[in-house]
Amino acid sequence: MIRRRTALALPALVLPALAALPRPAAAALDLPRAGLAQGGFVAGRVPPGIALALEGRALRIGPRGEYAFGFGRDHGPQAMLSVTPPGGRPSRQRLAIARRQWNIQRLEGLPGAMVTPPPETMERIVREREKLAALRRTDSATPHFAAGFRWPATGRISGVYGSQRILNGEPRAPHLGLDIAVPTGTMLHAAAAGEVLLAEDLYFTGLTTILDHGHGVQTLYAHMSQLDLAPGQRVAAGEPIGRSGATGRVTGPHLHFGLSWFATWLDPQRVLPPGAGKGAG
Repeated sequence: MIRRRTALALPALVLPALAALPRPAAAALDLPRAGLAQGGFVAGRVPPGIALALEGRALRIGPRGEYAFGFGRDHGPQAMLSVTPPGGRPSRQRLAIARRQWNIQRLEGLPGAMVTPPPETMERIVREREKLAALRRTDSATPHFAAGFRWPATGRISGVYGSQRILNGEPRAPHLGLDIAVPTGTMLHAAAAGEVLLAEDLYFTGLTTILDHGHGVQTLYAHMSQLDLAPGQRVAAGEPIGRSGATGRVTGPHLHFGLSWFATWLDPQRVLPPGAGKGAG
């Protein structure tokens, strides 16, 4: 005789509905509209524990929540910012990036060797490009950029960011900095506090200084006639760094002032106080 086992009716287990548990919400950041443009620089602070990522790239967050990022000259109309609160899920914030119009400049009379470098010079140029690319990967922790920027020199603006130059009739890469026409020997000043990454003579930019301001933010000072600093030195905002000149590939004395976020060149004029530049042209 086969006996059948009777299934016992066990009380149903009550499990918490995990999906319904409250989770911290990630509020959209209130970003400065001026920075949401081609060539724009964005800097701000977030509450403790917030994590940010731009287009999948995690952003360094400073001890007081400082962050920074930027958009290149030819950035598309949108960017995606991920905001993750402590213990919560990331939310994506779609950023509208304003398109800008660029000037076209024609420069004639440059020495042929500077427009098209001779083959024997290319080895030096490649070596310098590799060194600069390595420096632009610097991601130091101190957010000096959070204090803002000041003009490194006062003078007529002779070249603007984003303009394309045609040298001796040949189209070249866009101009990715701000040119300030000042006489040779004019004292130049650090646009913000930071540390010297480079101070040496380069083929295209002549005597050049690069300052690190934290989180991948750097400023570049090119065509100088005198370098007063050395790599590793720390500088305060407004401290003298050397003198302007006409070294490298230039048609006259001026300061080429650059601003970058890692390998992305930004528009320096958009982060400087109004009034120190004297027109454009």
